[in-house]
Amino acid sequence: MPFGLGWVELTIILVIVIVIFGAGKLPDIGASLGKSIRGFKTEIAEANKEIEDKKAPPQAEAKPADLKTEARPAAPAAAASRDEAVR
Repeated sequence: MPFGLGWVELTIILVIVIVIFGAGKLPDIGASLGKSIRGFKTEIAEANKEIEDKKAPPQAEAKPADLKTEARPAAPAAAASRDEAVR
């Protein structure tokens, strides 16, 4: 259990919360708590993304012309040795 709390401790805390706020307010409290946690997680994720963006160096975008590989003619020595190996 979180923070070393067992089922007995959590039950006692729940009873105290019900006595203080009343059973009618618990859904509202739970909904607002859930929204707060969701917002907090979103902000943490955005902050982590900004940090990662600042750490990583910007990468140049590859242009379509850069992606083409041109066929190069074989070197004359390589062509000669290949012709000898075929014979």
